Amino acid sequence: MYRFKDFYHNEVQLSFEHNPFSAEPKHVWVICRYKGQWLLTEHEDRGYEFPGGKVEELETADEAAEREVMEETGGKIAELKYLGQYKVLGKEKTIVKNIYFAEISQLEEKDDYLETKGPVLFKELPANIFQNRKFSFIMKDQVLKHSLQKVETNYLARD
Repeated sequence: MYRFKDFYHNEVQLSFEHNPFSAEPKHVWVICRYKGQWLLTEHEDRGYEFPGGKVEELETADEAAEREVMEETGGKIAELKYLGQYKVLGKEKTIVKNIYFAEISQLEEKDDYLETKGPVLFKELPANIFQNRKFSFIMKDQVLKHSLQKVETNYLARD
């Protein structure tokens, strides 16, 4: 288990075990690859980030992950892999979020990407992502760092 402070100095606990904090998390975050590139979305307020959001009523976290990717990027998931879960102990509330890795089979152009401007592809994520103001706060803590290491070790190293 990893413990650290996030961009807003909240305590974060990150684990790559199966559901260590909640069997029914209320949020999801999906690290996406499409044709060898990282697939992000551009949130209207926060900037570039991997897709994600809230789990709706009567929806599983896996279903929410697929829906959020489609809504925010037009991406159709070929394969969804559970990576881990993290808990943010915020000043006002605690958030538990599942982290997934998804291989995207196709991108569908949409008229509306909800609160985002749609898909953005990166061949590589910038080294200065933590200082880069174009990227969301969600991309600026150790959740991203450790999750990318897990993805690269388990899913990208098999080539």
